[in-house]
Amino acid sequence: MPETNQQDNGRGLWYGFAAYGIWGLFPLFWPLLEPSAADDIVANRMVWSLVAVVLLLTAQRHWGWIRPLLRQPRRVAMLAGAAAVISVNWGVYIWGVNAGHVVETSLGYFINPLVTIGFGVLVLKERLRVAQWTAVGIGALAVAVLTVAYGRLPWIALTLALSFATYGLLKKTVGLSGVESLAAESAFMFPFALGYLIYLEVSGRGTFGHTVAGSYGWGHSGLLVLSGVITAIPLLFFGTAAVRVPLTVLGLLQYLAPVFQFLIGVAVFHESMPPARWAGFGLVWAALSLLTWDALRQVRADRAVRAAAVPRPASASAPVDVAEATVTR
Repeated sequence: MPETNQQDNGRGLWYGFAAYGIWGLFPLFWPLLEPSAADDIVANRMVWSLVAVVLLLTAQRHWGWIRPLLRQPRRVAMLAGAAAVISVNWGVYIWGVNAGHVVETSLGYFINPLVTIGFGVLVLKERLRVAQWTAVGIGALAVAVLTVAYGRLPWIALTLALSFATYGLLKKTVGLSGVESLAAESAFMFPFALGYLIYLEVSGRGTFGHTVAGSYGWGHSGLLVLSGVITAIPLLFFGTAAVRVPLTVLGLLQYLAPVFQFLIGVAVFHESMPPARWAGFGLVWAALSLLTWDALRQVRADRAVRAAAVPRPASASAPVDVAEATVTR
């Protein structure tokens, strides 16, 4: 059994790397869809996401969750809200990447954990430890420093962080798996996205199904279809990882995506990083390091409390102790 669990954990870790790795490499994909505008790309992504997730659910024969969900109007309303919020997130993210703000989009996902903690206090009335309050304070200072560095409020990063934190809060309340949630959200977005694509087609701004000599061909339409597939696949990987690795490991893996995005922005797209921006990002990373240290310390403390609460037998022979140690190692 321990060997099986170890193999499961190892497999889950690779799935987690794959999920966050794909999300981190997204900035390399969206520019391939030019000359489509951000609104055209988002609408196509919404439509083809539903197609991809329906095929996935059909392959898994996993439809039993729909009927119970429809009997709960409150959860359905929350899913509609989640669909609206993630639409904003997708739109701002794709526009930001294609407009040359990859580093700022990575900042949004770096500060997202800090915003999520703020939501926990304001909405869920959670109580923070001193280290968490300190991290939030450092994050607020980082935003102030970056506002000076950019010469404006980093609205792309803040919009991404706020929208994704709101999305996470709604998803936590609804309690569906990643694939189920994407299916429901895509179903809500589908009629609006399809209607918008028809509008783009009628107005002559649509690119799907068109070829322009010297600009783009049928491969472009194939990439628009692929946008739905690459939305569904990392969610499937994430769901597989979530049931195989500890939550603390999954929490650490989430930083892979913004790290990859940041590196792509600096090393591939050569975005400007003057000293003041490095200082702001340094503060964000310091806050995240403090959060990570505090989370790991709390996990160890909780384990120690649980271990101390386990009753020990009054008399135990040496062989039993050795066997017990072998199982728990």
